[in-house]
Amino acid sequence: MSMTEKLDKVVAGVAAGFILPLLTILIIYLFSTGDKGIVHYFRRILEADILTHVISLCVLPNLVLFLILNRLDMLRATRGVLGITIFWATVVFAVKFFV
Repeated sequence: MSMTEKLDKVVAGVAAGFILPLLTILIIYLFSTGDKGIVHYFRRILEADILTHVISLCVLPNLVLFLILNRLDMLRATRGVLGITIFWATVVFAVKFFV
């Protein structure tokens, strides 16, 4: 069984699609300047009313992951990434209109 066959599972796609945006926000935080802590950073995002923009930006790498998995013909994992990306879009929608 090859590595792509082992990783071609919906659960693997969901896990990757959920973790990748979290890693993206961590990288954005690490490269931002002038913040004393992560709590202060998120407070600044909330005060600036750009939370939906930040979430959308963090989900963007899921598109790249989706295209890579699709190209590798890992369709089950691709389905998981698509599902969790729809979840993130729902979160953005909910935050935008209900918060």
